[in-house]
Amino acid sequence: MPVLQNLMEGTVEQVVEEYMAKQNMCTCEQCRKDVAALALNNLPPRYIVTPKGASYSQADLLEIQKYVDVIGAINKAIKLVKDHPRH
Repeated sequence: MPVLQNLMEGTVEQVVEEYMAKQNMCTCEQCRKDVAALALNNLPPRYIVTPKGASYSQADLLEIQKYVDVIGAINKAIKLVKDHPRH
């Protein structure tokens, strides 16, 4: 059975912890999830259903501007969570 998946979630989750550590902030699960949720709310979703769609979307995400958009959204989210942590 095909599975609907937002490829942007995986991309953000892969990068969030690395950038949080660079900002010298808490990397507890609550802070990581808050940063990821805020970043994802400011990024367009990239839904896929097939493995072929995943390959195409992954290649598309590697474009510099799209990757810069992901990093920018994550950095904005990090600042918000760092200023107002909920843990």
